Amino acid sequence: MRISRNSGFTLIELVIIIVVLGILAAIAVPKYQDITSDAREASCRNALGALRSGVTIWYANAAVKTGAATWPPIDSLRKTDAVMAQSIPGNPYCAKTAAPDSIVTGMTKGVVVGARGGWAYNPTTGEIWPNTNTVGENSW
Repeated sequence: MRISRNSGFTLIELVIIIVVLGILAAIAVPKYQDITSDAREASCRNALGALRSGVTIWYANAAVKTGAATWPPIDSLRKTDAVMAQSIPGNPYCAKTAAPDSIVTGMTKGVVVGARGGWAYNPTTGEIWPNTNTVGENSW
């Protein structure tokens, strides 16, 4: 007599493997989404910090050079090498089609100015903030 041994997976074993992979995927996807939102927030905070540093340095230089401290005009923020050494960083909360690297004149945090994204800047106070209505970033 000859006994043949077919090696392979049974249907039940395959179903168990698929169920285990489904459970792992259900746990991993929300964790990935949290990481993505954390990365977007960190990127926005870093860009905002760079912009605020540039504006503050302009203010301090104006005070030293002229004796009268003034905040930079919005046109100076838009030019490379005027306030910022490099181009304006993009707002990661904005779509590429909404001009994430633009600056518009704003007066109140949390109030989106126009249809463009980017940053809102109040030239009378030197405040700058994300020009989006995503919860949280307008309180930074």
